[in-house]
Amino acid sequence: MTEDAVVDGPERNLELLTIGAFAARARLSAKALRLYDRLGLLAPAHVDEVTGYRYYRAGQVEQARLVAMLRQLDMPLARIAEVVEAGDGAGAAELLGAYWADVEARVAGQRTLAEYLRGRLSGRSSEMYGKFAVETVETPAQVVICEKRHTLADELPAWIGAALGRLVEAARECGGVAGVPYVAYHAEVSMESDGPAEACVPVADEAAARAWAERRGRAWETVVRVEPARRLAYTRITKAQVAHPQILAAFEAVEEWMAARGLTAAGPCRELYFADWAATGPEDPACDAAFPVS
Repeated sequence: MTEDAVVDGPERNLELLTIGAFAARARLSAKALRLYDRLGLLAPAHVDEVTGYRYYRAGQVEQARLVAMLRQLDMPLARIAEVVEAGDGAGAAELLGAYWADVEARVAGQRTLAEYLRGRLSGRSSEMYGKFAVETVETPAQVVICEKRHTLADELPAWIGAALGRLVEAARECGGVAGVPYVAYHAEVSMESDGPAEACVPVADEAAARAWAERRGRAWETVVRVEPARRLAYTRITKAQVAHPQILAAFEAVEEWMAARGLTAAGPCRELYFADWAATGPEDPACDAAFPVS
């Protein structure tokens, strides 16, 4: 079988094409098709056992073009395979949409990081900090249930989401959520320093909270405490700006604002998550970077 051939049947999409003919029809190179085969993204319909020649069905043209376009989006191979397997429909479109949302979030984070680094490298720190509006707010005393963990920066986002999710769920047993969930940093969290960080959720019923913590024991390093009324200096940032290390610019802006007014930190810095994280876009306000001040 060295030329284009047609298998039995009236449907044209069963037509078998040599790799050269198929490549021309799909507007791809034979090299690309061999690569897609090796990567498990587009297998030939038939491979001659004697010659090793690859043959493709005419009906595979659209799949080949789809793979090529998805690779232009820098989509990982595993995710391309998921889209291809989902077929040409709503499921595939949903997978593509989810991937592109991840890309946009990553790019937004990289953009803010680049701006932060440019400011650092060019000595324009004061100009950079000036982009953040710093305010103060008085917070009342509140009962909080907390989970503490030593973690590095690359593990931090996943832990924050999981820990706050557990605590918000637990708050149902403690009279309900009574304030903005937050994460406090008792020491630096970076790729070299592991904190610890502490996830906290204010709750309405102290007695129920202490009973809840007693039942949990030390499994999550859970504690209950009464936080005193505080004055917070804070700046509001977008979801993209929350990512490490660009969030450092926000905290540094608050520190500079405090120093200019003779204020000192009265506790660990914290991130207050007032927005619905899942429903928030990269450029939407999502978090307050704050310091308790005195």
